[in-house]
Amino acid sequence: MLVDSVRITVRAGNGGNGCVSFRREKYVPRGGPNGGDGGRGGNVILVVEEGLNTLLHLHNRRQVRAGRGQHGRGSNKTGASGEDIRLQVPPGTVVRDAAGGEILGVLVENGQEMVVAKGGRGGRGNARFATSTNRVPRIAEDGGEGEELDLDLELKLLADVGLVGLPNAGKSTLLSRLSAARPKIADYPFTTVEPHLGVVSPSGDDLRTLVMADIPGIIEGAHEGAGLGIQFLRHVERCPVLIHLVDLSSDSSLGERVDTIRSELEAHTAPLENRPWILVGTKLDAVADREAELAKLAATAKENGVESTAISAVTGEGIDRLVGTLFKMVEEVQEAS
Repeated sequence: MLVDSVRITVRAGNGGNGCVSFRREKYVPRGGPNGGDGGRGGNVILVVEEGLNTLLHLHNRRQVRAGRGQHGRGSNKTGASGEDIRLQVPPGTVVRDAAGGEILGVLVENGQEMVVAKGGRGGRGNARFATSTNRVPRIAEDGGEGEELDLDLELKLLADVGLVGLPNAGKSTLLSRLSAARPKIADYPFTTVEPHLGVVSPSGDDLRTLVMADIPGIIEGAHEGAGLGIQFLRHVERCPVLIHLVDLSSDSSLGERVDTIRSELEAHTAPLENRPWILVGTKLDAVADREAELAKLAATAKENGVESTAISAVTGEGIDRLVGTLFKMVEEVQEAS
């Protein structure tokens, strides 16, 4: 869900030039080269500041330039590095290359940093070029140019879609199937202990994207702090659409598992139970009696007044249909906001 956006031009500093200099001292008529290297150019760095919730402070700062490295000097003195520019952005900032629309990064955690324009390398002074056959080099390198590019910064909530469910419901497997994210996956509870983000696109359409978050498994009592519950539920607060995943291959009651998660969302301080959501049965490939399990899934979804679908992240069955439904849900939320 796009909340704010801004386009800025970032330019890293050029590196300083190397120096051509020779040692000149009394009684040393033919001193060797002592030209120092130039300093590196400053970088442009984005830094997450959790106290921010808008990109408004960047709207009037459309061009950002880091400092140039100082030139090298005699006596093998290296020039000072250019000053880095650190731009603060709020959590949930998506960074895109304005030229092609490619997502360069998603900044989420407080203090997280991303170098978006790297400063040029400092040029080498003539002292670096001395050899056994050329003891008085009269050459030095110019400093390298700093990177320059246009960036589109978009402030999103943590993600457009949050994956919720009991531990081992298949959230991480689904995220890795739908995106390039590679969360840790194993067949035991609490494999995921922090949210993972993935960028999802419909098949054959890379220009449409949504951000999906794998929220670590929620257990009974999460709203009171059971497991890592409070931390997990805070992440869910920032996802406008939720996918509730249930393992269709489990022997326990499907309805009770759904009720456990819904109860925790309702008990949390934020009105999480009112978020648009869809009930998704996972591990369809491991189900013995598909017809019976799908009937239970549909009945449970009907009781909760939501849609349902079943998928297998292993075989890909139902994946395209789910992605299409998610984009429709996200677009409806955006239109209503």
